[in-house]
Amino acid sequence: MRKSWIGAVASVAFILAGCVGLPKHVDKHSSVSLLRPDTTVLGQIVERNDGGRNLSGIRLLSSGDEALASLIALADRAQRTLDIQYYLIHQDDSSRLLLHHLRLAAERGVRVRVLVDDLNTAGEDRRFMHLGEHANIEVRVFNPFPGGRFATWTRFLASASDIPRINHRMHNKLFVADNAIAITGGRNIGDQYFTRDPHANFIDLDVVAAGTIVPQLSATFDEFWNSKYAYPIASVASPVQAEGVSTALEENAAAGDASWLAHELDAGDLQLTWVPATVLADGPAKIASDVAPNVEVTIANNIAALMRSAQQEVIVISPYFVPGDEGVALMRDLVGRGVHIRILTNSLASTDSPLVHNGYSRYRVALLKLGVELSEVRPKLGQKRPRFHPFRSSNASLHAKALVIDQKTVFIGSMNMDARSARTNSEMGLVMRSTEIARQVTSLLDDISADGSYRLQLDRNGRIVWSSGELGAEQQWHTDPETTRLQRFSLKILAPFAPEELL
Repeated sequence: MRKSWIGAVASVAFILAGCVGLPKHVDKHSSVSLLRPDTTVLGQIVERNDGGRNLSGIRLLSSGDEALASLIALADRAQRTLDIQYYLIHQDDSSRLLLHHLRLAAERGVRVRVLVDDLNTAGEDRRFMHLGEHANIEVRVFNPFPGGRFATWTRFLASASDIPRINHRMHNKLFVADNAIAITGGRNIGDQYFTRDPHANFIDLDVVAAGTIVPQLSATFDEFWNSKYAYPIASVASPVQAEGVSTALEENAAAGDASWLAHELDAGDLQLTWVPATVLADGPAKIASDVAPNVEVTIANNIAALMRSAQQEVIVISPYFVPGDEGVALMRDLVGRGVHIRILTNSLASTDSPLVHNGYSRYRVALLKLGVELSEVRPKLGQKRPRFHPFRSSNASLHAKALVIDQKTVFIGSMNMDARSARTNSEMGLVMRSTEIARQVTSLLDDISADGSYRLQLDRNGRIVWSSGELGAEQQWHTDPETTRLQRFSLKILAPFAPEELL
């Protein structure tokens, strides 16, 4: 019986790996973002509130609840187009609610384009096919798996001969309404990103953007949407029976009306900080390794150049931080020039990717010896950060990605400070020249550091000591805090099998 089961699995693997390929002739048309956003109410509001020529209006979205409500507010107020590009759209309440509002927009005649990376869509073809059945909605998947789509393991079996391609993923996060107002940053779509998960939630950061920056963001969307790596969902998925819309969603039809963005749009008065800003974005070619990262200018090159420009201080906020030898050398040079470096990343207890943390842990001692200020997020936060929304009893994990240079230049986007973001995934983000935005991001960092992180230092023997930082009740640890021996031992065993370029 056991031999026949193994034989059956081997046969399936052979069939999946050898007989499936991406379609060679795909029926799709090119399209571009709205050319005249000033013909829409959102575009006219932005024009009335424009802070000056060639400036962009920016406002941070640190609260998960506020971020979801703001996305819904834009979906509900768009008149002509909605363009949505995400690495991950979970199948949970937040995603269902937002997709419901996209359908409502389509019912009003809004053209909706949804582009999602195909890595995490296993078993969800039915949902995306149903969404794309509406005449005004088109769904495309990026760099898709050709077969075995009902489960992750069958997908990889079907792509066994194409691993180099499928290892590259689209990590972008972008939501644009009428080519007038956009939301971009670190959040994907799902309960964890909007602090609606009872077990674990992300500390994350997005921005609302208006003005000059928005057409730049839309241009990056168009480049990915019209690229040869974006496939209509129907071209790779099998026909499925349509699913109904949950009646519970109808009760949340006004879910976006409570946000500050909704109130300000309805009043026609956007309270944004108007600053010089630009888009950093990898091209679709990076996905399929058409161009080597050291040949093409990538976000990683831009980020390194920003850091080298520092004269006084560099602040790095990244959930996955694996600097590599090159990153350590860069920081050594900065410190040698008198630049103070602050880094906030996840602890082993808070990370959602222990193997990546293992890659980072190799560099902790070297960074501390340089004099880098290193902090790691604790799984249980204190009570000093209302801007992030109370995490109640759930665990916290850092997911925000930001960089602050000399308290005057800020990067916020999708890029982690690791090899995968630098060399493998496509990434995007905004660079803003603003002391006010820099102050706000630094203030968020200070909020977390106050009672939500461990401060790392070296003792006289060169070993790491973690301190809780609580005034009058400080605790110290000599191993990764709030973890078990088994966790730490397992990571050491797995470390040789997880090279940095795959983390």
